[in-house]
Amino acid sequence: MLDALIPWYTTHARDLPWRAEDRTPWGVLVSEIMLQQTPVARVEPVWHAWVRRWPEPADLAKEEPGEAIRAWGRLGYPRRALRLHGAARAIVDEHDGRVPSSYEELIELPGIGDYTAAAVASFAFGHRHPVLDTNVRRVLARAVSGRRYPPNATTAAERRLAEELLPYDDAPTWSVAIMELGALVCTARAPRCRDCPLTETCAWRLAGSPEHDGPPRRGQAWAGTDRQVRGRLMAVLRDADGPVGKERLDAVWADGVQRERALDGLVADGLVEPLAQGYYRLPSGPA
Repeated sequence: MLDALIPWYTTHARDLPWRAEDRTPWGVLVSEIMLQQTPVARVEPVWHAWVRRWPEPADLAKEEPGEAIRAWGRLGYPRRALRLHGAARAIVDEHDGRVPSSYEELIELPGIGDYTAAAVASFAFGHRHPVLDTNVRRVLARAVSGRRYPPNATTAAERRLAEELLPYDDAPTWSVAIMELGALVCTARAPRCRDCPLTETCAWRLAGSPEHDGPPRRGQAWAGTDRQVRGRLMAVLRDADGPVGKERLDAVWADGVQRERALDGLVADGLVEPLAQGYYRLPSGPA
């Protein structure tokens, strides 16, 4: 796999700012949080604006959490903005403002899980860690295990396989190359097997590209869900210059029960701060 994958990546890799020679560990960390469940095309302009405004963790740590949410805009899943803000403060308080280089220190940062810790340790610092995102798991499921899709949740067997395949020489390039293959060629719905550098050895293709035989894979609904209501409520609060009266929030959704449930969830998640006399704002306290 290595001999075929690396040359393909050298030719086809996208020119992304968090892969540039002048990338910073903070820029890599920001990109990894933003890219979770969000396409590159939506992330790139927000990433540029973010790192211009807050080029170092200390710059973000000085701000109120609400400013991170406001700058997050419409990327979705705004709790990720709070995670980045909390990580920035921890980096300042515990690491003298420098993003730690080891997986063990990274995973201790608030809101940073196994994938993000491994990705930052690998892509920002060149360490050898298996980086298992959705794209990588799908490529390994097809090319090695002969299945159309990986399990819904990452398994110990997948981790062992990724570790076994990870080269000792330039592991980060291998990781980003297999990730790119999954994003551009070995896609979920319409894999372009003819363009794949692994097509001659892919276990799934050689088995006749069998259909998925596991639990049904359903996309996430949006219209009419609490997520949509939360998004509308957050849009009002992001666009406001100050606290917002309840009547403005009530106007965004007709179903009062669903609207109140969504608002209560935002408050519980720390994304919205209730004030006296029925006003609300983005959070001003610790993330």
